[in-house]
Amino acid sequence: MVEWLIEPLGYSFIVRGLIAGILAGTACAVLSAFIVWRGMAFVGDAMAHAILPGIVLAFMAGISLFAGALVAAILTAVGIGLLSRRGGMKEDTAIGVMFTGFFALGILLLSKVTSYQDLTHILFGDILGVARGDLIAMLVIMLIVIVAVLFFYKELLVTSFDPGHSVAIGLSPELVRYGLLLLIALTVVAAIQVVGVVLVLALLVTPAAAASLLAKRLPQIIGLGMVFAVISTVVGFYASYYADVASGSAIVLTLTMIFLMAFVYQSIRKWMMRSQ
Repeated sequence: MVEWLIEPLGYSFIVRGLIAGILAGTACAVLSAFIVWRGMAFVGDAMAHAILPGIVLAFMAGISLFAGALVAAILTAVGIGLLSRRGGMKEDTAIGVMFTGFFALGILLLSKVTSYQDLTHILFGDILGVARGDLIAMLVIMLIVIVAVLFFYKELLVTSFDPGHSVAIGLSPELVRYGLLLLIALTVVAAIQVVGVVLVLALLVTPAAAASLLAKRLPQIIGLGMVFAVISTVVGFYASYYADVASGSAIVLTLTMIFLMAFVYQSIRKWMMRSQ
């Protein structure tokens, strides 16, 4: 059993991949509760697709894909905020405009690349291809997310549940929302390397969705979500190594199984309480 656990850790690129998965999963889980409770799931999915032009431009310029994705994600977050507030649009409309516009631009630029085989990992993730520099960037992003949530926890909490009251006590829901959008942008960029564009939404939504079935208080949901994200990363990572399947898919499927188990547990618990 011990040898089974240690064997994959004998390779440095596998260790980097595992650490990257834990860092990205933790950052996503910290924001997951706010994303679910604010109904911002579509935002994360939109950002994941809207960063494509930044990645392609970075690839064409021969610079870090991580940097290109980060710039595109931040521009998307700011664009969504400006259109939905100062532009008078509903948020889902602003998201749709930014999502489709940036994604179409990315596809157009991609058609100009002679060979985009090196970019396929953006769609499906490449956890084993994480470089040391990427790992450091993911660590910085995770720390930024955790510190920001700790420092602005009350502001995030109040504006999430009672925007009217937050205005009455002198808070700016719009400013808090901009901050949350930027944090989501950073987190999406970190998660893309692990699970890819297609599955990044799962890391942003499923941890809190599962945790909210077992806990009601926000700190508990965030803590449980982090635990679920780490467990799914480790289990999915080992499953991908020994079963020779895609790491991103294995991680997300493990997280989905955790959600289903939490759902079944809650259903049985409710049934038992009603039958008493």
